[in-house]
Amino acid sequence: MPASDALVESPAETYAREGFCLRPQVLPRELIERVVPRMDAVIACEYETGVPPKSRLWKPGDDPRKIRKIDMPHLCDRTIHELISHPALGRAAAEITGAETIQVWAVQMLYKPPGGATAGGVGWHQDRQYWRYWEGEVFTAWIAVSDVTPEAGPIRFVPRSHEWGEVEGGDFFQGRLDELRGKIALPNGASWSEVEGVLPPGGVSFHHRYTFHGSGPNVSAGPRRSFAVHLRTEKSRPVAGAKDYFISNLDDPTANPVIYRA
Repeated sequence: MPASDALVESPAETYAREGFCLRPQVLPRELIERVVPRMDAVIACEYETGVPPKSRLWKPGDDPRKIRKIDMPHLCDRTIHELISHPALGRAAAEITGAETIQVWAVQMLYKPPGGATAGGVGWHQDRQYWRYWEGEVFTAWIAVSDVTPEAGPIRFVPRSHEWGEVEGGDFFQGRLDELRGKIALPNGASWSEVEGVLPPGGVSFHHRYTFHGSGPNVSAGPRRSFAVHLRTEKSRPVAGAKDYFISNLDDPTANPVIYRA
């Protein structure tokens, strides 16, 4: 093996060290192109399957500057379901975790409008703070549907923050990142730096449940389109006695498809 090859780090090594990794080419471009109009249909409350999403943060008539967040959109639309259950996504997730099984347990459709409004931002947070009903290995795959440039308000990751454990102060719904950053108390010896998750359409980032991340406003000319697909491996289980929608349908292959088996 040439010496240069030996120095190339694998996605699994990057994920383990940094708490996230970027995969620029995962999902086929033709599928991404078919998903774009289906996202617009769901945003407009047009549901191909006749089944509504689990919840909507935004509906037609609301402030157009705000981020559109719609939970479980794959229940509404077959093309979106094809995207979030694509085998290539499952293989990439298994590659970084070494898992034998990958299952989708929740999906968020995210549409960040152009214009640069603070209302389009996502505050610094750790996913774990919203996932009290899970134990073990749960993590997120973030699918870029549009070209996520530095101007489009990409996710910003804080490298190695997954090593800090749970930290108080994060808030998904607080779009003023600098203001929120001042409320997050870092562990002794920890330092804060940021890396932008710039990705082309069909690219995917993966991040650990404890990795701090957020995103600023979209100052590009078009919307930033994406899906956050929350995944679990065989090393996870619902917390005993917990009750939540997202652990109530794990045997339903439509809501919670298994997208990889070793």
